[in-house]
Amino acid sequence: MNSAPASDLPFMDAFPAPAQEAWRAAVEKVLKGADFEKKLVGRTADGIRVEPLYEAAAPALRPLRGEPGRWHVAARLDHPEPREAQKLALADLEGGADSLILSFAGARAARGHGLVADDVAALDASLDGAMLDLIRLRIDPAPQGRVNALLLAALVEKRGLAPDGVAVDFGLDPIGLLASTGTFAASWPEIGRRLAATIRALRARGFTGPFIAADARPYHEAGASEAQELGAVLATAIAYLRALQAEGFSLEEARDAISFVLVADTDEFLTIAKFRAARLLWQRVQEACGLSPKPMVLHAETAWRSLTGRDPWVNLLRGTIATFSAGVGGADSLVVQPFTAALGLPDAFARRIARNTQLVLLEEANLWRVADPAAGAGSFEALTLALCEKGWGALQGLEGEAGNGLPGILSALASGAIQSSLAGQHALRSKAVATRREPITGTSEFPNIKEASVSVLDVAAPARRKPAQPLRKASEQDQGKLIGELAAGAPRDAALSAPEDGLHAEPLPSRRLAEPFEVLRDQADAAAQRPVVFVATLGPIADFTARAGFARNLFEAGGLSAPSGDGFAKNGGTDVAALVAAYTASGARLACLCGSDAAYAAEGAAAARALSTAGATVWLAGRPGELEAELNKAGVTSFISAGGDAIEALTRAHAIAFV
Repeated sequence: MNSAPASDLPFMDAFPAPAQEAWRAAVEKVLKGADFEKKLVGRTADGIRVEPLYEAAAPALRPLRGEPGRWHVAARLDHPEPREAQKLALADLEGGADSLILSFAGARAARGHGLVADDVAALDASLDGAMLDLIRLRIDPAPQGRVNALLLAALVEKRGLAPDGVAVDFGLDPIGLLASTGTFAASWPEIGRRLAATIRALRARGFTGPFIAADARPYHEAGASEAQELGAVLATAIAYLRALQAEGFSLEEARDAISFVLVADTDEFLTIAKFRAARLLWQRVQEACGLSPKPMVLHAETAWRSLTGRDPWVNLLRGTIATFSAGVGGADSLVVQPFTAALGLPDAFARRIARNTQLVLLEEANLWRVADPAAGAGSFEALTLALCEKGWGALQGLEGEAGNGLPGILSALASGAIQSSLAGQHALRSKAVATRREPITGTSEFPNIKEASVSVLDVAAPARRKPAQPLRKASEQDQGKLIGELAAGAPRDAALSAPEDGLHAEPLPSRRLAEPFEVLRDQADAAAQRPVVFVATLGPIADFTARAGFARNLFEAGGLSAPSGDGFAKNGGTDVAALVAAYTASGARLACLCGSDAAYAAEGAAAARALSTAGATVWLAGRPGELEAELNKAGVTSFISAGGDAIEALTRAHAIAFV
């Protein structure tokens, strides 16, 4: 009998297995005395070490998706005009999407737009032609979320569909709304009663849920790290578990009513690890509750905070990385932000590209065919476990904020603890963006001040309206009866309840990382004539190219034109008279010296003095070292170099260029 091969890949046995020590010795030779930790070891926003090399890990059994196979391709429906929304919805479904996300007016995710449905007929028109029993539906959390849920249930009833045959995630998330808007419709106990009443009414009709969303997007958009995002979303889910249990739901029923929304960002390693960690942490929460764990229902959305309004085509790359990461990380469904979303309501082309980003990875890359592609990879296993530890710590910290009858997440929002923590994290990331340690391609690096505009839909934001009839107290409303009334044609107002005094909190801001640069670009673009920075090059072209390129890249990131040309070389040095003449002809107020260190030493002071005499404010690209005092005396007022605060430098440059 033949013996079994030594391994599944016997040809690999011909090569010796490299040892970690041998690799480290080779690295030390290349580093030539440089600090290994500083050069090759990274740190995440949560302080987790990111090693340059990991050993293979033994894959452990971990919770996976509850529904194996392809993730669901979702598209957001957020056009305020029903007929236009309907056209976009059908195009999405015919183009490969199998899920629609209904973003009603007021939803944070609608970004000032959103579906307008004053009655079930308007909602029906928006979804005309969409076979609701063949697709999946999800509602984005929004003010009047309970009414939106009842309207959708009424539409299902109006069309004569079996509710248990329609897959709907109703997206009720009052805690997320408090985080986003700063207001609560009522006290927390009353909110719990309303949630329970709505869920019971929907279940009585035959809907199976999920009904509640634990949504991480408000925290992510305010600057949350991966662990902060995990802690907030788990603390939210635990608050809902307790609220429903207090209203008579079993823990199993409460658990099954909850779905999760996480953000897929542009760091593929951390995003994959975060999604894997979320499933592990939710399993641990269930076990702590004495439940037999079930897989979490996990929806993913690509990151709003990473989108740029400048060179938006780069958003296609960001969306692809995020989509890949969410798919590998185990999302059940995913919506990709269209690449023009930061500029306005995306048109059909941008929506198609967003769909196709997913479809290419599903159909051509076949990412869905492996349940957990990261299993056994040392880096992903280490990052997953580290995020579990950090995320659990963040959850415990929030739970420790509980008091005055409020769960930890609500108490932390009401006291401002979360806002303060996220603001601190955002400040750290903003500094990294400003100093370009976190570069943003097309915005802070490689900007294109001549970029062509892209199209978005020209749609006015829906007007806010007041209820047309007196509102009843929530306790006076029968949720099941309201569904029938709405299906029969009653207006939205019939399901609204009179406001009650509830919690208040400082709303979490929604920020994109590129915004500080975009503000400067907008100011420069709005000028009658784009301001110019004169790049005063010293010596031959080979000597000044690197620093001239650095200066041009910096100034154009703020919308300032900074052409350099072939320079003013003469006899191995610089024709200072020609340089000054060119500066005078340029009309610029700011001149930036660019050359080699040798050129700065030989003629930097003379060039600065001549430019200053001609009326220029003179800067210099590079670190001056021992020449600083001499250059300052000659007229150099500022030095720009890699690692400096680009936003601060550009703000000062604007103040000079726009005088």
